[in-house]
Order: sequence, then structure tokens, then C-alpha cells
Amino acid sequence: MSGHGKGATGRGRWGAKQHSKILNTQGITIPAIRRLLRIFLSSHICDAITYAEHGNRKTVKGMDVIYALKRQGRTLYGFAG
Repeated sequence: MSGHGKGATGRGRWGAKQHSKILNTQGITIPAIRRLLRIFLSSHICDAITYAEHGNRKTVKGMDVIYALKRQGRTLYGFAG
């Protein structure tokens, strides 16, 4: 026996939950770049959400984003699928 007790491992039984990161575009000060980024992201995020909804999920997974990028002709290498 290691002497650590019977509690859960990792963050502990009542450990902190992980929070998802939200992309902040307010740090980009040039309006033209911010406008282009918003158009680029909104189209990709919309497609990724469509893939998640088709899979009857509320969570957008990484593969949804990969498939959305591939659908728009921007294949991202280094991921399975």
C-alpha cells in the first residue's frame, strides 16, 4: 500500500473543473484584420456546429473542426481522420 488513502486520483475527488477557452478577438486592434478574422471564424465555426448537430451532440469536437476546415478546402494535417 502506498499510504495515500482511497480517494480519487488526479485533481482529487472535489478538484477544479476544466473550463473551455473562449477566443478573444478584442486584442486585435486593427479593424480590417479583426473584420477578416470574424468572417473567417464565423464560417468555420458555423460548419463545425453543423457537424456537431448532425451527430446529435451539443459539444463541438476536434474532428468537427477538422471536417469543417476540409470542407472549405483548408485541410489541416496532423490529425486522424
